[in-house]
Amino acid sequence: MAVFTSVSAETLSGWLGRYAIGRLIEVKGISAGVQNSNFFVTTTLGRYVLTLFETIPRPELPYYLYLMAHLAHHGLPVPAPIANRDNEYLGTLSDKPAALVARLSGASEMNPTPTHCGRVGAMLAGLHLAGQSYGRRQPNARGADWRSATALRVRPFLPESEQALLDTEIAFQARQNYAALPAGAIHADLFRDNVLWDGDYIGGVIDFYFAGHDALLFDVAVTVNDWCTRPDGELDPERTDALLRAYHSERPFTREEMACWPALLRAAALRFWLSRAEDFHLPKPGELVQVKDPGEYRDILTLRIACTHPLPAAD
Repeated sequence: MAVFTSVSAETLSGWLGRYAIGRLIEVKGISAGVQNSNFFVTTTLGRYVLTLFETIPRPELPYYLYLMAHLAHHGLPVPAPIANRDNEYLGTLSDKPAALVARLSGASEMNPTPTHCGRVGAMLAGLHLAGQSYGRRQPNARGADWRSATALRVRPFLPESEQALLDTEIAFQARQNYAALPAGAIHADLFRDNVLWDGDYIGGVIDFYFAGHDALLFDVAVTVNDWCTRPDGELDPERTDALLRAYHSERPFTREEMACWPALLRAAALRFWLSRAEDFHLPKPGELVQVKDPGEYRDILTLRIACTHPLPAAD
């Protein structure tokens, strides 16, 4: 259960007095999620999600909350934060930073079709286009500097063959120059479980708490590596084409992006291999993280090194 800090109905009722969303009817813990305490909240005026932030430093949280508000303002299906009567999105509840957002409808689809992937690609392009006018800027916390530093921490725990793979990939990424690529606010964690489907349509995109400023194409690579990967780790051509072509129709890829695509597919795989390896080998005391198999993304990285699936042609 992803509820690490309990909240009683009595305590929450008092806290909700700071908001104009009616009286509390029900509060229920949410089992999904790995790093925060989450609750469904129903009041006399609507349905919401309450999040208590367990590990993210408070100064970083306004970036995520205002990004969600910005994207919702532009019509994207994201959970809009709810302001309290002081016009603040971020509060404090049970001694933890806390925020309320609108509850979205739908459920995750873990076996996506090309149609699902096409709609995700179009939505991601819309998110990137709307994010261009977002005024706040916060670096991707799992960007190049983090990848290099994390590689040094986890390397001693890996067998020699994996050390060699890691060393080769870190050296390869250090030779890349992504500075000329279009950049902006990215989701950075758009896995299948972070998209809610309402029938055949996207009802919501959730969990923006890894978002940051980085190359837009890195976000596309993260998304493709999850949505379009077969059980053997290879990319499914039909799903990959559907996602990339739908994205390209909304925000055409540049020639610079076409040249960097193979390298960024590798960078995206490296990022999740490293984060899972760190969680597995170096768990932090009291850290509330569900450990996933690092081997999945190690194997995906190995396959992406040989991947030749291109982006749609630039105009």
